[in-house]
Amino acid sequence: MMSLHHLIREPKIIKDKNPLLLLLHGYGSNEEDLFSFASELPEEYYVISVRAPYDMMYGSYAWYAINFDADENKFSDHEQARQSRDLIARFIDELVANYAIDENNITLIGFSQGCILSYAVALSYPQKVQRVVAMSGYLNLDIATESYASNDFSNLKIFASHGTVDQVIPVDWARKAKPILETLGIKTTYKEYPIGHGVSPQNFYDFKNWLEE
Repeated sequence: MMSLHHLIREPKIIKDKNPLLLLLHGYGSNEEDLFSFASELPEEYYVISVRAPYDMMYGSYAWYAINFDADENKFSDHEQARQSRDLIARFIDELVANYAIDENNITLIGFSQGCILSYAVALSYPQKVQRVVAMSGYLNLDIATESYASNDFSNLKIFASHGTVDQVIPVDWARKAKPILETLGIKTTYKEYPIGHGVSPQNFYDFKNWLEE
């Protein structure tokens, strides 16, 4: 029994071991959301879309709680976020054990809260993840493992993107990631699009091209 509920699109081009695209949805969404573009993704990949562990009712799930105080300030439950980070890391091991997945060719594609988690997993466990597509989120170092800075990032590449008029997560938050990641020696591509909190066709095209490079 796998630890997280997920949807899977098997690769159309079968190899001994196939690469994996692991899709992590945003806050209040579910595994169907990003899976809707699975058919557009490269055919040699396993495409697996995973459901976050915290149930918010009515088909909505979260990787961690976001609470508001009396002054309408938003704060994240970092303890839950760290638990989800480790849950995803363990789930990657389960996938490698259960499917013919190339453990040296794993990409996380995260949107919004899923993007924040993708960063945290990759920085904490770079031996498990080779690439990250980080869309409409930001880098929160508080939810990475304590010793993340001493990890070997030589095999990690990141494609980050954000909408310039994102009303949920300000673009200024997203812009801070690239300089920090490059200081850690991580090859990072960062792009912006004239959209809100979403994925534009151009954004999709760009990250797909980046994957195929």
